[in-house]
Amino acid sequence: MTPPDTDLALTLPLSREASLRHRYRVVDEPLHGNLRFGLLLEVLDKLAEEAALAYARRAHPQARVVTAAVDNILVRSPADVERDLDLVARINHVGRTSMEVGIRVTQPGLPGEPPLHVASCYFTMVARVGEGDEAKSVPLPPLDYGDELARRRARRAEERREEYRRYVAASQEPPSREEFELLDRLHREQEQPAFTGLLAGRLVTDAWERMFPEQENVPRKIFGGYLMRRAYELSSICAELAAPERPVLAAVNRVNFLNPVRLGDTLHFSSRVVHTAGSLVSVEASIERRSRDRSVRAISNSCLFTFVNVDREMRQRDALPVYPTTFGEDARLLAARRQQLALSRHAGRGWIAGARERGPAAEGRASR
Repeated sequence: MTPPDTDLALTLPLSREASLRHRYRVVDEPLHGNLRFGLLLEVLDKLAEEAALAYARRAHPQARVVTAAVDNILVRSPADVERDLDLVARINHVGRTSMEVGIRVTQPGLPGEPPLHVASCYFTMVARVGEGDEAKSVPLPPLDYGDELARRRARRAEERREEYRRYVAASQEPPSREEFELLDRLHREQEQPAFTGLLAGRLVTDAWERMFPEQENVPRKIFGGYLMRRAYELSSICAELAAPERPVLAAVNRVNFLNPVRLGDTLHFSSRVVHTAGSLVSVEASIERRSRDRSVRAISNSCLFTFVNVDREMRQRDALPVYPTTFGEDARLLAARRQQLALSRHAGRGWIAGARERGPAAEGRASR
C-alpha cells in the first residue's frame, strides 16, 4: 500500500448548509477569518483517527488508534466561512506502532483562481489493541513509499519527530547570549518608575469541566479532539489579553496527549500568555485530570498555540509586550520562543512566515 492508497477525504459543505455555516461562525456578522477553528480541530482529529484506523485494521482487525500528538498545524490562509472546507488525510509515514497522518485543508478558489490552501496538519497516531489497563501498542505493516514525493514526505515526518526530540533536550539548556539579553531587557524595564507593561503572571485564564458520556469516543475514554477544542477556545480568550485588536490562529505548535481522560473525570483547563514577538502571541495551555474518587491527578494534555494579532482587514498589528517576573515565566517564554523560531523555519507561507518577514526588530520593540 502506497500513501495515496490511504487517502481519506471529507467536505464540510459550508456554502450549501446554512445551519452548518452558522455553527462554524465565530460571530454572526461579516468578518474576515470568521471561522471557529476549535470546531475544525475536532473534525481534523476524527479524520486522522479514521485514516489511521483503516490502515491499522489491515493487520489487526480489532485495533483502535489513539492520538499521541499533534506535531503541528500551520495556518496558510484565513478560512472563509462562506466556502466549503475540503479535507484530505493521508498517511505520510509508518513507524513500528505509530503513524503520521497529514491533512491538507483547502477551499474552492474564486472564479479563475486556484484552490485556497487553508492549513497543513500533522498528527501522530498509535495503534493499540485491548481496553483499559490491558491495552497495548501493536506493530504495523510497512508503507510502500512509491515515489520521490512520498519519500520526501516520509523524511519530513521523521525530521519533525527528531526536531521535537531536540527541542525537548534543548529545553534544559541555559539561555544563549541573545536570549539572556532579551530577558535582561525585559526585567530591567520593569524597574522603571513609569512601567505599565503586562506582567506574564496576570495573563492567565482557567476553567473547570466534568466529562460526560456525550464526550466519549472509545469505551470510557473522552474524545481527544474535544479536549483540544476546549484548550484552544480557552487559549484564544487568553490571547486577547495581549492582542488589542483580534487574535486569530497562526499555528498549533504542539499538542501532547499524555494521559487518557475517562468518564466522570473533572478537568482543569488553564492557559497563559507566555511570549509575544511582533504580531505573534504564544499561549501555553494544559489540562489536568482528576478522577471522580480524587485518587488520580495528572496532566492529560500540554499545548502551545500561536496567534497573530490582526485588525478587521486581517492586517497584522503588533501585540503588547509581555514581561516575565519569575524563573518559571522566563523558562516558559524561552520555550515558546524556541518553538516559534523552529516552526518558522518550515513556514514558507502563512501567518508565521508573514510575521517572520516583518523582521526580528519587532521583538526588540517590546523591550525599548
